[in-house]
Amino acid sequence: MKPTAQQLAAAQDSTIADVIGPDLRVLFCGINPGLWSGATGHHFARPGNRFWPALHRSGFTPRQLGPDEQGELLGLGLGVTNVVARTTAKADELTAEEYRLGGEALVQRVERWRPRVLAILGIGAYRAAFGRPKAVVGPQELGLGGDTAGTRVWVLPNPSGLNAHYTLDGIAAEFRRLRESVSE
Repeated sequence: MKPTAQQLAAAQDSTIADVIGPDLRVLFCGINPGLWSGATGHHFARPGNRFWPALHRSGFTPRQLGPDEQGELLGLGLGVTNVVARTTAKADELTAEEYRLGGEALVQRVERWRPRVLAILGIGAYRAAFGRPKAVVGPQELGLGGDTAGTRVWVLPNPSGLNAHYTLDGIAAEFRRLRESVSE
């Protein structure tokens, strides 16, 4: 379903539900929902976003799911949330305070649900939310703090089509590194 211009405009500043539950192998964490996601209620919904293809190419899913099939992730031990809940057209509309508060809320979600791995999709979002300016893509030495000791933190490239630093193959390769580490 392609949202209309009116539906996209109405989605500004809305929120969408997390796909989350107990016993997750990986909780994927986007920066914040875009307008397409806000209008449809589905994570990574904008055409051109590479999350769903990368998830499949890396071996996390047996076939490529679409955003409207996000509920199937739970049966695979996967979930989706965001650092900042507020829907915007672009992540650069978010403030430093929103990232900081979003990071605190994310710690609370991880404490509640205790996924094996929290995979944050976007190095800039991780750096901003957790004050880790020198973090790089891959496994993180430092956890989130709080009562999250059992959850490993992994930073992945932002799958947005606007991220020119990574191709789909490059994103899928990073997702695969994570999947292989979770399978060990």
